[in-house]
Amino acid sequence: MKSFCMTDTGKVREHNEDSVIVVRNKNNDYLLAVADGMGGHSAGEVASSIAISYLGKHFQETFIDMDKDKAIEWLRNSATEINRMILNYADEHPESKGMGSTLVVGICTKYYILFGNIGDSSGFAMKNNKLHKVTYDHTLVNLLVTAGELTKEEAKNHPKKNVLMKALGATTSIDIDIFDCDMDVSEIFLCSDGLTNMLEEDQIQKVLLSDETIEDKVNRLISKANNRGGLDNISIAYLIRNKEGEEE
Repeated sequence: MKSFCMTDTGKVREHNEDSVIVVRNKNNDYLLAVADGMGGHSAGEVASSIAISYLGKHFQETFIDMDKDKAIEWLRNSATEINRMILNYADEHPESKGMGSTLVVGICTKYYILFGNIGDSSGFAMKNNKLHKVTYDHTLVNLLVTAGELTKEEAKNHPKKNVLMKALGATTSIDIDIFDCDMDVSEIFLCSDGLTNMLEEDQIQKVLLSDETIEDKVNRLISKANNRGGLDNISIAYLIRNKEGEEE
């Protein structure tokens, strides 16, 4: 396995409110996660950091020999706990009221691959050299596209394209969407909307299919997003799985 993650402030924002992690436990299971925070007075940075810090520590300490059903339960319980922690922080720090975060997670084991998401950070899987979006954006415009009231082209430049319908810290109860992937997926790619708002999926795919190192691919994608304006923070978590027969 090869993995790499990186976050960048971009060209416009003064602060980076994204957080990102790739972590491996003692069973060689991998967790990847990207969180995109929101809220004034650095509250977004705090919210995303709460999510990623909890996930990394919790994964290392508790994600041991889990079958798929237990892993799904682990993801649901983790999202619930992070939501509680963000709400509690906001209660204790009134200046942080309205803080929240998106979250996209990938879990890769020898026996299954799971994605989970809340909000509009994206999870992709590479299969047969084709990049597929796995997760569903919880945005107003995506809801309108699903309902047939907007086309995908109209949604791209809609004035309310960043309005979230679901986020950690927004309500007292939260339900994370969970997706079960085929095991013939060769790569897992997570990112914040700072990348997907700047680059089309085929442009991301072209970079991922290049012969560059995993680090150079991530750096090139971030550079491309910044060259197109870098309007938001940009975060990527990326995992390339071993080919059959390769050693860990």
